[in-house]
Amino acid sequence: MTPSRTQDTTQSRTQDATQAPSRATTRLGRPYWRLWWANTVSSTGDGAFVAALPLLAVTITRDPRLVAVVTAATFLPWLLLSLPAGAVVDRYDRVTLMWRAQAIQAAVVTMIAILIVFREADIEVLAAAGFLLGSAEVIFSNAAQAVLPALVPPELLPKANGSQQVSLTVGESFLGPPVGSLLFAAAAALPFGLDSASFAGSAALLARLPRPGPAAQDAEHPSIRAQVAEGLRWLAGHRLLRVVAVLLGIFNFANQMGQAILVLLATQTLHVSTRGFGLLLAASAVGSVIGGLVNPLLTRHMGLLPSLVLPALVDAAAFVGIGLAPGPLAVAALLGVQGFSVTMWNVVTISLRQRIVPARLLGRVNSVYRMLGWGLMPLGALAGGFVAHAAGLRAPYVVAGLLCALSTLAALPLLLAANRAADRTASRAADRTASRTAKSAAKGTTEGAEA
Repeated sequence: MTPSRTQDTTQSRTQDATQAPSRATTRLGRPYWRLWWANTVSSTGDGAFVAALPLLAVTITRDPRLVAVVTAATFLPWLLLSLPAGAVVDRYDRVTLMWRAQAIQAAVVTMIAILIVFREADIEVLAAAGFLLGSAEVIFSNAAQAVLPALVPPELLPKANGSQQVSLTVGESFLGPPVGSLLFAAAAALPFGLDSASFAGSAALLARLPRPGPAAQDAEHPSIRAQVAEGLRWLAGHRLLRVVAVLLGIFNFANQMGQAILVLLATQTLHVSTRGFGLLLAASAVGSVIGGLVNPLLTRHMGLLPSLVLPALVDAAAFVGIGLAPGPLAVAALLGVQGFSVTMWNVVTISLRQRIVPARLLGRVNSVYRMLGWGLMPLGALAGGFVAHAAGLRAPYVVAGLLCALSTLAALPLLLAANRAADRTASRAADRTASRTAKSAAKGTTEGAEA
């Protein structure tokens, strides 16, 4: 199917999917909740890891450039492996890929814990481990987003994604970081042991999911390269998703400028303790949890375009505010605002992709989208480290905020044009459907009269 034909079909699917769900499909099924629990268990361990890894890094070095290298290595696989990973996700059983990826992550984190116990962990080890974990995450994350539409009706995707965002946020930002920082203060290896156990538990839950199997393949069994090219062509031919993917890349570049040196800003500039750093990370979860609960309803009333532009501008303002904040309480509040806005963006864009991308292309298109959106994250982390080294630990946040605001304003005409084109396409599809229905009704009436 060519991109132009796909757009005509998928815009109609998008319009249908935004209608109110029927009574029979208002509940998410048992397979979804098994996936939800797997994500919750895994994300709690991830949250402990997210707090402990930078704390471990700053015990080795206080150079923001070297600390940023660890973050950059973790996200580098999104730039290098996203495209082939998407083809793999569309070719093989997605559930199997998910639980095996989690098992590999459990093994890697176990090795980190052992090296910490024997005092053999250094920046090179952390960077290598981060790369391996990121590589497995590319497979897992693409497969998880591609498998969800097989478990959930289209009209419930916003609700399902909102619940997923809440569980991920609670684990990664609310429960995990304080637990991770407390465990790190007791013994550096403990939070990594917790993360390893959470990966193993998630793998066990995922292994029991029903197997929807790989997406339907073309009869000629195309090569990985041909499948990757098809995903690239589809996204390139979809105007709205193309613009959103580029914007996401800029936003994530800016986000990593700050995230890569947050531990240094907190511990050196704001003088936050090890335990306080975990609580600071948890502050963003308050906004994210609220966002996950109310954003599906909020975005339905606001519409697509405002739900994309508003959180982007709010996020930009929060970045600048963090760079200028006088103390940790102000930073915590602004992180909460960021959590809310990022969750709104995620719920809208993930649901949009899952609705309009054909099932057989979902893994590939997601991988291209996320390569554009996540591939710049390692570069953003490195840029944040160098900007902090040259201009101070507050500077990356101010630069990130300005970058987000300017890119959003620059993209606004493109978003407006793409949204109008999508509305026209959906309207034409609706007119064609109404015309066919009218013709069928007229034919039926004629046949009845002749009888």
